[in-house]
This record gives sequence, structure tokens and C-alpha cells, in this order.
Amino acid sequence: MRHLFLLLVFAIAIAPAVKAEPLVADLSESVVKITTGFTGTKVLLFGALQEQGKIVVVVEGPRHALTVRRKQRVAGIWVNSSEVQFDDVPSFYQVLSSDPLEEWLPLRTRDLYQIGVEYLRFVPKSEVGPAEAARFRDALIRNMQRVGRYGVLEGNVTVMGGQLFRADLYLPANLPTGYYTIEVMLVKDGDVKSIQATPLLVTKSGLGADVFDLAYSYPALYGILAIVLATLAGLGANAIFRKV
Repeated sequence: MRHLFLLLVFAIAIAPAVKAEPLVADLSESVVKITTGFTGTKVLLFGALQEQGKIVVVVEGPRHALTVRRKQRVAGIWVNSSEVQFDDVPSFYQVLSSDPLEEWLPLRTRDLYQIGVEYLRFVPKSEVGPAEAARFRDALIRNMQRVGRYGVLEGNVTVMGGQLFRADLYLPANLPTGYYTIEVMLVKDGDVKSIQATPLLVTKSGLGADVFDLAYSYPALYGILAIVLATLAGLGANAIFRKV
């Protein structure tokens, strides 16, 4: 009921704007706080259409450099034999759509807008051949899919009455922090007619955030405190066992 109420209020509030824009979208919340015991969450995406069409949503996390390593067994021990670093890699990537993409979205459109993990373009920082770069790229995608950071949720966008739409964005427990971009695309006859980008901030909160900030901003002090706390814990445990 709460989500339906949000959709109705949104439709009334943006009615004048819809006349000018073929697509308008928003989120139920613009900030996700990761606290101790965070197990994941979902954020409601909702909006309205002026034109008939299908909806594609691309959720992308902060981009950064990422190194993929290949392991090889040497004398019974697994060691890193080679590695490739890619620049500008999304830390989180998810695609949602109103219908299965393979049934209606042309490959040229998917390639142009990088819709789907197979269409993501990663640039290797080191000089490697195309075949080698492709193997490491595929390994990167598999690793991201295994930990739940890359995925496709087809049919997860619901269009109501041809004008209102909604979708639940599922965010896992291992969600990286930073600014996310949610791109909502209106697709008609295989072409993207309109795109709206909505930001989402994922940030740490509480004691975990304080510890993270301390470790990141003052690594030397954090290291000293960690050693001191570990020493005190050891002495305390030793004293307890002596009494026992």
C-alpha cells in the first residue's frame, strides 16, 4: 500500500512535467546507509511515461581500476602467474527490464548503451592481445557474478496502465559504498527515446563507518590502536585463565 501511495502521489505531482518529458522517474530514498549487521536492502524505483514503450533500468556502482589474476599450480602451490588490470570497471552492475531483453531489444542498441554484462567495455591498462584481454574480461565478469555484484533481472519492471511503472532495486549485503547511477531508458521500436539518470548514495553509518574512516584517513594510527587492543585482549584473556 505504501508503494502504491507513492506512485499515485508521484503521478499527481509530476503531471505537468510529463507533458514536456516522455519519461520521469524517482527513487523512494536517495541514500542507503550500511550499518553493522546490514544484510542488504531494496529501493523502490517509480515513474511515469508520456509515450508507450518498454523500460530498461541500468544500475551502476562507482567505477574503479580492478586487477584480475590468473593462478597456476607450481610444485603443489597455487601462485599468481599473470595479471591484467582494467580501468573504469563498475563495482556494481544490474539491469532490469519490463520484458526479457533477448525478445525485443536489438543487439545494436544493447551494444551502444552497454545493456547487459556481455556488452560492458573494459579497457586493459597493460598491453595484452585481444584474445588474452577477452579471457581476463570474462573472468572478471564471472567473479563479479559469483559475489552477486553483476546481474540481470528481466521482467522485474512493472508497467501499470501503460503510464506508471515501478521496480524494486535489490542491493546485496556486500554493496560497495559511493555514488550509484540509476539510468531509466524508454525504448520504442528498438531505439532509446529518452534516458533519465537518478543518483543514489550508498554510505557507511554508525561504529563501522567510524572505524572505516579511521583506517582510511589515519592508517598508521589505526594500526597502532589495533596492536594495542589486541595486546590488551591477550593480557586480559591470560589473566582470566590464570585465575581459573
